[in-house]
Amino acid sequence: MRFVISVLLFLVFISCGVAYDPLDPNGNITIRWDVMSWTPDGYVAVVTMNNFQMYRHIMSPGWTLGWTWAKKEVIWSMIGAEATDQGDCSKFKGNVPYCCKKNPTIVDLLPGTPYNQQFQNCCKGGVVASWGQDPASSVSAFQVSVGQSGTTNKTVKLPKNFTLLGPGPGYTCSPAKIVPPTNFFTPDLRRKTRALMTWNVTCTYSQFLASKHPSCCVSFSSFYNATITPCPSCACGCENKDNCIKSDSKLLSMVGLNTPPKGNTPLLQCTNHMCPVRVHWHVKLNYNNYWRVKISITNFNYRMNYTLWTLVAQHPNLNNVTQVFSFDYKPLIPYQSINDTGMFYGMKFYNDLLMEAGPFGNVQSEVLMQKDQNTFTFKQGWAFPRRVYFNGDECMLPPPDAYPNLPNSAQRNLFGLSMLIYSVFFLLIRLW
Repeated sequence: MRFVISVLLFLVFISCGVAYDPLDPNGNITIRWDVMSWTPDGYVAVVTMNNFQMYRHIMSPGWTLGWTWAKKEVIWSMIGAEATDQGDCSKFKGNVPYCCKKNPTIVDLLPGTPYNQQFQNCCKGGVVASWGQDPASSVSAFQVSVGQSGTTNKTVKLPKNFTLLGPGPGYTCSPAKIVPPTNFFTPDLRRKTRALMTWNVTCTYSQFLASKHPSCCVSFSSFYNATITPCPSCACGCENKDNCIKSDSKLLSMVGLNTPPKGNTPLLQCTNHMCPVRVHWHVKLNYNNYWRVKISITNFNYRMNYTLWTLVAQHPNLNNVTQVFSFDYKPLIPYQSINDTGMFYGMKFYNDLLMEAGPFGNVQSEVLMQKDQNTFTFKQGWAFPRRVYFNGDECMLPPPDAYPNLPNSAQRNLFGLSMLIYSVFFLLIRLW
């Protein structure tokens, strides 16, 4: 029996570790390294980061990329990014490299960087949009000049141990793999050129590796039941329970309260669930051929603004969305024959920024869906989503037996009957 349990636990950990996302099975971040020209002791390369994830973006403070050199390589110069540490360059006299570290750490430049230090698709503070939300902004790139590396395809050795933080842990990167050289067009689009050498690194995200607790939770309510189903207690862990702030605390008037400290330690509002973000799904109205849902997203972290936020929901009736009133919406089809998943995100310059906790720390919209008369029902929690993701992390849902029920449902009648039997039994005991 112990062996069986051990095997099951092992499979659970393995399934989490391989970072497979059932709603985005092909999502990854691909880092492409294109050698564009040879130099006397190395090469000049363009490093491009493509975010092919449908709804998971890299938000502020942005990505951090690292690797380990295979030999004694150095970085002579960079455009569009910077190394966080120069390392020990004491053995060089006169012409000193930009970075001599064996395992350099690279970050993006900030917006407003001088033009002569910029490179195409750089300088966004490391913020990279998801492919599904904004393909044009899902790319980040920089140029690097590498020395002491070899000057031919046979003498250059691929870097090892790639790491990607964006902006926290969770990504696991594959070894670099040589692929066919990338083709490029000249700026006038009249001539095609080719990289001298290209290798790829694929990085996939695992929520299990990013955090031991969820980062969001979901609550439910409906027009046909006065009961509100809250987020599960301590849904996101209760480590911050002793440091939370009540919504009426005088501390909220302190200057600088919303300034994130080093390490981005959250400052959460005191709640039963202790989550930074709560998603509320309310079944609002029922028409003959349509039904209406109100979705609210609330931020309980006083030190975090969510830019480019995304909300993904899985529900069978999302294949018949008629109108979304104040969010942008895009259907996601993770499998060719199943259209039950959709992505909601903010409208630019209107509600694409989810403010920190407080009076403005929420966004909301309503969704009108056409009924499928063969499957539509309000019974047994059918009207509530199967999965909910916020910013690419899956949120904790209430247990199914806590969903709002129809007043005349069999479950409610059984509950009333059981209470009646208990009362009669208790009365008989008293009389006896």
